[in-house]
Amino acid sequence: MHTDTRRAAELIANADALVITAGAGMGVDSGLPDFRGPEGFWRAYPELGRARMRFEDIASPRAFEDDPRLAWGFYGHRLSLYRDTVPHAGFGILLDVAARLPHGAFVYTSNVDGQFQKAGFDAQRIVECHGSIHFLQCSKDCGEPVWPGTGFRPRIDQAHCRIVSRLPECPRCRALARPNVLMFDDWCWLSDRTSAQQSRFRRWRRSVERAVVIEIGAGLAIPSVRRFGEAQGCPLIRINPIACQVQRRDDVGLAMGGLAGLRAIAGVS
Repeated sequence: MHTDTRRAAELIANADALVITAGAGMGVDSGLPDFRGPEGFWRAYPELGRARMRFEDIASPRAFEDDPRLAWGFYGHRLSLYRDTVPHAGFGILLDVAARLPHGAFVYTSNVDGQFQKAGFDAQRIVECHGSIHFLQCSKDCGEPVWPGTGFRPRIDQAHCRIVSRLPECPRCRALARPNVLMFDDWCWLSDRTSAQQSRFRRWRRSVERAVVIEIGAGLAIPSVRRFGEAQGCPLIRINPIACQVQRRDDVGLAMGGLAGLRAIAGVS
């Protein structure tokens, strides 16, 4: 393992930019659940477990149609949790690494929690490929652009996973507002904000000659983050306690949690 962490540190030392790709595992060291399997999800939300609702059932536009107070009970709790969560020390390690590289870093994440922004990363250098829970959109797609949910402060009955405060509304048509998050079977997600982020990434990427990808906590169930990093055509460091395998000879896989892996690399750099 020491050899692998040294190789990872050397890849970073020879790079001029860092592409940070992150999945749900990135938040585990901050105390956030990653919902690996229905049992883990039901432990976090016992009321949904009693109803035998899977993550895919509640994380769906259909849930907002069938029972908006239950849907917002789940997402409102998540919103409050993310607002209260302090990003772990691994975010600071990445910021320190990026500060030493000529072109800094750009983040690509499937997480909707806003933790990279909260940790101090430049919001103009983040792609949230599944959107952000901190922004809202109209559930009826009336034409209103995505708006910040800063003023929305949901009160949740956690025992029953239901919102008890007023439901958020679209400022244009007064229909129910929903998170600007890409859900399962979601044909109404407004992707304009994420598309703009992706355009900024492409412009930045063209200016970089020797990038290295460092991937943290990206799983196999929905492998969009893993595939994005692999498609960059540059060395990749994959930190994952379960699925750290890499296919290319020059890539590095570390069978560790995110914070432990980042500390290990920083300790030998």
